[in-house]
Amino acid sequence: MPQPLHPLAQKLIDDSHASPRPNAHLLPVEEARANFDGDLGGLAKPEVARVEDVQIPTRDGEKIPARLFVPTDAAESLPIVVYFHGGGWLLGSIESHETATRLLALASGAAVLSVGYRRGPESRFPTAAEDAYDAVVWAAHPGNLDGVDVRRIAVAGDSAGGNLAASAAISLRESQEVRLAHQLLVYPVTTCDLETGFDLDYEGVMLYRDEMQWHQDNYLGSPDDARDPRVSVLDAELAGLPATSVVLAECDPIRPQGALLADALRAAGVAVEVHETPGMIHGFFGLEELFPTAADAMAFAGKRLAAAFDEDGPREP
Repeated sequence: MPQPLHPLAQKLIDDSHASPRPNAHLLPVEEARANFDGDLGGLAKPEVARVEDVQIPTRDGEKIPARLFVPTDAAESLPIVVYFHGGGWLLGSIESHETATRLLALASGAAVLSVGYRRGPESRFPTAAEDAYDAVVWAAHPGNLDGVDVRRIAVAGDSAGGNLAASAAISLRESQEVRLAHQLLVYPVTTCDLETGFDLDYEGVMLYRDEMQWHQDNYLGSPDDARDPRVSVLDAELAGLPATSVVLAECDPIRPQGALLADALRAAGVAVEVHETPGMIHGFFGLEELFPTAADAMAFAGKRLAAAFDEDGPREP
């Protein structure tokens, strides 16, 4: 049986359903993007010690934006988390997720680099996956970022950004260009198979099945791309990936995708811990201003990253 939503989450869903504004997948992409950023852009932004905007070169010569959040003025170099925002590979931005990335920097004690990867439909797969990989390799290169210990690096992301973080981890395991200390995956997209990856009991609770298909249709270059392990990471070879933390929302229609990946990672011998927030919905991570219970998930994420960096420790270059 479906579990009841937290009262604050239920109110948000009720207000959304009562709104005359069409859902994202019924709008032009640019309008959907503006709504997405507008909904999240007004959240309070906690103070961090330093914010720096940078440009990251990619393999095709284009540069993509990124924003570095350094939580403290500590004299020693801090570990770094490379973060990829959610939004179905189409929506979302550095700005829409700035509250969450600032909170993650404060919770983990690490610098967080939020990456503005190229999105569909203008830039279809594999562009975003390649941007994610290139961003991690660039961030790990000594001298590109001030005040960070590039020998201690992790990837993180939520929803489609969690997909990109997992994709980067898989590709980096193959290339061995960067050794990751950890991956943090927040209600990640892990498969294009919506028969197994979408719980119809929660249809319309932040996400619709047709909406998920809309994202795929605007991101993938062809139907064959859905089977690429950089997209459907659930079907990838998972052995040898870094220890993983998975954050889930109990009442999220794509909760099965993260839960299935956690099970598959364990079966492949990867150390995994899962934090599930009862009654909570997709997109709640970092929204402590709206949902106080979200603070527990952020604390879990920060603690897991900090522990991973302590275990990994600084290494000789």
